[in-house]
Formats: sequence, structure tokens, C-alpha cells
Amino acid sequence: MTSQAGPLRIALLSYKGNPFCGGQGVYVRHLSRELAALGHSVEVIGAQPYPVLDALGEGVTLTELPSLDLYRQPDPFRTPRLAEYRDWVDALEVGTMWTGGFPEPLTFSLRARRHLAARRADFDVVHDNQTLGYGLLGLGMPLVTTIHHPITVDRRLELEAANGRGKRMSVRRWYGFTRMQKRVARRLPSVLTVSGSSRREIVADLGVRPERVHTVPIGADARLFAPDPSVPEVPGRIVTTSSADVPLKGLVFLVEALAKVRAQRPDAHLVVVGKRSEQGPVARAIADFGLDGAVEFVKGISDAELVDLIRGAEVACVPSLYEGFSLPAAEAMATGTPLVATTGGAIPEVAGPDNETCLAVPPGDPGALAAALERLLEDRELRARLGAAGRARVLARFTWTRAAEATAELYRAAIAAHPGPVPVPPAGTDASGPAARPYDGAPAEPRGDDRPKTAHPGDPVGSNR
Repeated sequence: MTSQAGPLRIALLSYKGNPFCGGQGVYVRHLSRELAALGHSVEVIGAQPYPVLDALGEGVTLTELPSLDLYRQPDPFRTPRLAEYRDWVDALEVGTMWTGGFPEPLTFSLRARRHLAARRADFDVVHDNQTLGYGLLGLGMPLVTTIHHPITVDRRLELEAANGRGKRMSVRRWYGFTRMQKRVARRLPSVLTVSGSSRREIVADLGVRPERVHTVPIGADARLFAPDPSVPEVPGRIVTTSSADVPLKGLVFLVEALAKVRAQRPDAHLVVVGKRSEQGPVARAIADFGLDGAVEFVKGISDAELVDLIRGAEVACVPSLYEGFSLPAAEAMATGTPLVATTGGAIPEVAGPDNETCLAVPPGDPGALAAALERLLEDRELRARLGAAGRARVLARFTWTRAAEATAELYRAAIAAHPGPVPVPPAGTDASGPAARPYDGAPAEPRGDDRPKTAHPGDPVGSNR
């Protein structure tokens, strides 16, 4: 094992790694790069969508641990062909989907357990990025787990928004994996989270002992997300990021707010970084308020295009009901674009005080959102002041270098506290958790091309926006 003072060999697990849709992939992308810059060796072990990694061949490698990718576009909730099944974990994945559940945290953890059991000597520490699956219990290796925020919060908000008994039953089935995550979280030796708000939720919702939960704020890539005076402002442009049409993101309230703003500012329009849903509350709100020509969704864009999109906005907005951190807030502030943000969850920890580094409004209040947006659209001096103060706040508090340094210290603490080598039972035995107990014996070895694949520099890795 590497000495406490030397570089570390890190296994960074990510069951879902899209770096442009949802914070987990962004976290893996930037944290792995900065850990490598500190001299550590990082092997990202992930499933589809595979992460895009900036430092491949420069201290970072990617090992693909494929799932059946049941939710891939354009055929989500697909039924695999018989030839695609490799072992009982695949059957469990499909069976859970068929019964309305979300299997990926459990099944990825079982595959990761099998993979790590054969490679214990290769790593000093395992870092789980919010899988929280039974397969990660009793690994016999130092373990640090990031919980960005408890998914129980998402479940609660979706149940509150659900109309009808059938919809509520569907939400409960989908979020059935949160019962596993609660059980696993309580048994974890070291939990890393990204904000004080998330820390409180983890202790309250998941029952994790407070002394086991450590706060390490993440950040924006301030070299990429930086002001550029040569990019002109587009009059009336409001930009937001929404990874999914779910109540947590509060996009439906921003759409209603836009309708109010356009009564005074007909040029006001919204650009949403994310995929447009043809059905659901946001689509209905756009239709009801007659905003088809005033709301644009963009996806598949490069980093540079995203940054220029934010630079060109007169206002950035985070309308979420809750966030465990809010990378979109930090990234918008880093570009110098003035921010309107709610006070949901950890957003105030990132965005800062009202009227100093942002305009802050209560979550779920379209009237307050509209008033703040209109105020910024009409006041160039206020936009300039808040934009400059917001960037200064990010540079002082939220950088990936600081996050990597603090995370590495948690790794060393986990290594120091670990009792020593313990045999790792294979997935499918009691140690992998209650969900695995009905299955006797170890899963079949992967066949030929089913073995985990390691990406090398120059290989196509992950997918762009």
C-alpha cells in the first residue's frame, strides 16, 4: 500500500457518468483531472453513459464496466436480446426494470464488487460516487463515498407533485432503490458531501452518524468558465440548465415567470441547456402560456459553446426547489453572468447573499422569480456588479483544485483508519447485501468481449452533450 505521504492509487466508481447531464458525471470528470494533477493515479470504473475524462493518459484511466444500458436513447426501457445476457446480475437488472424499479445502483455495485475483488492489490482506496449499492459493503478496502444529496429528497418532491394513486405508486416503485441506499449509507465508514445543507439531509434522511460525514465543496472550472468581453450580450436572453423534467429542478416555475416577464419585456426568452421533453409539466406550461417561440432547448453542444451561451446571456437562473450544491450556479457566476437563484437546499451556500452576489428568491415562487429577472434585465449596472461579485466568490471558495486536495486528505484518513486486508466475498454471497442473498454462488465470469475494457489515450470515450 502507498505510504501516507506518497501518491495514491484511486479506484473512482461511477454507475452513471454523463459529464454534461447531471452533476455526477461532471464531478468525476473534474475531480479525476485535479487528483491526477496532484500526482495521484486515478482509475475511473464506470458504466454507460461512460464519462468524458480530460486527463486520459495523464494519470487517469477509464475501465468500462458495462450494464445492459436499458435506458439508452432512442429505445429506453428496452428488452435485451437473449444473447446480451451474461450472468444473473443482468437478469436482475432486467427484472427490476420490468417491475418498475431502477436497478443500476444495485447491479453496478455487484459488478464493481466482482471487479475489485480480483484487483485489490491495484488500489489504495476506493471512492464511490453515490452508487450506495449492497455490493460495496464489506469490500475489505478503504472506502470513501460521495453523496451529493440524498435521493430521498427527489423522491419526496416527486411524490408531492404526483397526481393520482397510480402515479404515486409508480414513483414509489422507481425510487425503491432508496431503501437500499439508506441501509448502505448507515454502514459506510466515511461519507463525503458537497455542502452543509446536504450534510444535514444525509444525517436526517439517511441516518448516517454526523461524525462520519465530511463536507468538501466542489467548484467550477474557472479557466473554462471565465468572462470574455468579446462575446456580446443577447438582449433578453435568460439561460438555465435542467438535466431532467422533474419537480426538483423547478423549471415549470421559471416558464411561468418568463410569461410574466414578457408582459413588460417582449424580447425576454429562455435558453434551457438540456433535453426537451415532449410531454410533462414543462411542455404543458410552455403550451399553456403560449411560449413555444420563447423557450429553446439545446443539447449536444461543446464546452466552448456552452460557455459562450452563458456569456451571452443577460441573466442566468437556477430555479430549483432543492440542490445539493448547484454546479450551474457556480459555472454561471464564474463567467461573470449575473444570477437569479432560489434559496432551495444548498443554493445559498454557492450563490451567496441576496443583492451582493446574486438575487435570491424563495423556491417555487414564479412571481418572485419574475420580479428578480425583470429587475436584472432592466439594470445594466446591477448586472455588472453582481456578475463581478459572483465570479470573485467562486474564485475564492469553489475550485476543483481545492476539492481534490481536501478529497485526497479524506482518502488518507480512510486508509489510516482501515483495519487491514480482509478477504472480499464475491458478489452473490451474504456480504454483498440483502438483495443478493437469494442468489447462491458467485456470478459467472465475463466471457470474451464482456470483460471490463480499459480506455487508452485516443480512444473515443463517453459522449458529448
